[in-house]
Amino acid sequence: MTKLDELREQLNEIDEQFLRLVQKRQALVEEIGQVKQKMGRGTRDFGREKVVIERARGLADDLGLDPDLAAALFRQLIQASLTVQERDRLEQRGTGGGRPVLLIGGAGRMGKWFADFLDAQGYNVTIADPAGSVDGFENVDDWQALDLDDFYMIVVAAPIRATNRVLLELAERAPSGVVLDISSVKEPVRPGLEALVAAGVSTTSVHPMFGPSTELLSGSHVIFIDLGDRQALDAARALFDDTMAAKAEMKLEQHDRAMAFVLGLSHALNIAFGDALAQSGPRAERLDEVSSTTFARQVGVAGEVARENPYLYFEIQAFNPYSDETLAALADSVAHLRETVANGDEEAFVEMMERGREFLTARPEASDGNSG
Repeated sequence: MTKLDELREQLNEIDEQFLRLVQKRQALVEEIGQVKQKMGRGTRDFGREKVVIERARGLADDLGLDPDLAAALFRQLIQASLTVQERDRLEQRGTGGGRPVLLIGGAGRMGKWFADFLDAQGYNVTIADPAGSVDGFENVDDWQALDLDDFYMIVVAAPIRATNRVLLELAERAPSGVVLDISSVKEPVRPGLEALVAAGVSTTSVHPMFGPSTELLSGSHVIFIDLGDRQALDAARALFDDTMAAKAEMKLEQHDRAMAFVLGLSHALNIAFGDALAQSGPRAERLDEVSSTTFARQVGVAGEVARENPYLYFEIQAFNPYSDETLAALADSVAHLRETVANGDEEAFVEMMERGREFLTARPEASDGNSG
């Protein structure tokens, strides 16, 4: 064995010890979570997190290590710890109590997320999706053949266009349980929601502001649409009571106007960025070799957007009545930037950047380090 091989073997042993210590730490995390549940305390303690990270930075500095590396490592450990505690809290509380839930459209990525989420809380989930079945759950081919009054709640997790049709069909049946959808845009499903309300069905609408790969809901938002039925709204909110998701209530019109910026504008910007690079062809080759921090971050975000469902993203743009306003604002800003540079107008360029800086730095996220 060469000296290099010996050193690598030592490194392997240290790596194994490190992972075993992480495993031991996670076991303690589970125990701490159980103690906090018995004490009636919340999962997340920001003060404790700050102490842990500051202590890690101090220890790293004493050991001659990079404090930023230590802080990043412990943030990842805290994230993993919170994920374990949040999932354990959902399972231990068992708020579902075996109550039956019908999930229409559960074979999609977000539908599967909801199936697992509800199952973890102790709900008895039945999935109805013509696209196929989901392992681990009771599956039916046609929800119309079911006795809908058997279900405590009906969640519609279908594509936006299909969702409105399902809601209208549900209104004709007038089930006794709570009905909600999880569409990203609400105006296209307004007819279905209004039909349910008119039929006397306990109805609300929910928009989870995260994707199906999300495991920890801390830092994520869930929007609840107030359709005038407090019982339905409270039932939907209760699904997320044992998570760390931030909950907000909005009227339907407020929701779509906000989403035109939050989703529509941000998606459009990243789609255009990726498309501009793709169309540049050879001119954009080897950019990774000379990438700046800003470029790398932007490529990362644009890449995440590009990997999402393009059909869903089209629906988010095309079916939001306020999309044209935000796309026009984006086009105007790009045109103004191009004109400013072409004319060599430094003053206008600086003014444009400072206007954006003033708005962006005034937002809460700018001071708490949360990139959203």
